[in-house]
Amino acid sequence: MSAKSAISKEIFAPLDERMLGAVQVKRRTKKKIPFLATGGQGEYLTYICLSVTNKKPTQASITKVKQFEGSTSFVRRSQWMLEQLRQVNGIDPNRDSAEFDLLFENAFDQWVASTASEKCTFFQILHHTCQRYLPDRKPEFINCQSKIMGGNSILHSAADSVTSAVQKASQALNERGERLGRAEEKTEDMKNSAQQFAETAHKLAMKHKC
Repeated sequence: MSAKSAISKEIFAPLDERMLGAVQVKRRTKKKIPFLATGGQGEYLTYICLSVTNKKPTQASITKVKQFEGSTSFVRRSQWMLEQLRQVNGIDPNRDSAEFDLLFENAFDQWVASTASEKCTFFQILHHTCQRYLPDRKPEFINCQSKIMGGNSILHSAADSVTSAVQKASQALNERGERLGRAEEKTEDMKNSAQQFAETAHKLAMKHKC
């Protein structure tokens, strides 16, 4: 069983929560912790996990989970509700980077994912979850590649192009309609003039005949 599957089963399933994604991380600037909760020093692995409750209304949260050296179990550490997330910083929008920052209402962490690909996958899930479960106040995603954002910039660009094409076509049709309308008006004026001329000529002919 993979570490992420084990975390989902051990940490979230017992609380009737569903883990949507997780990324293994290390701090870019290490905190000095002389004594851990276990009472001694030791190495550990850290995972940032995104989960939702199975019970309605759905609540999404971000949880920091650790696995200490020599242990097969996982420990739940800090947890934030998704609405407490204020900013997600992808650091560099022009290249694949494993670095990222998360800014919450009361916390700020600078991380490095195990791989840039793992970070990308986690960001895609995080962005989608924010769009789905945060109808009002969504966190700001900055310095993120378009693929991390689920390709939304590309979709928006395509949508804008289609909208622009439709607007141009509509404008062309309107202009054509106006030209046709003016032509019809001119034709009607010519018909009226011809009719008036014919009536005048007929009256003159009748007068002359008399």
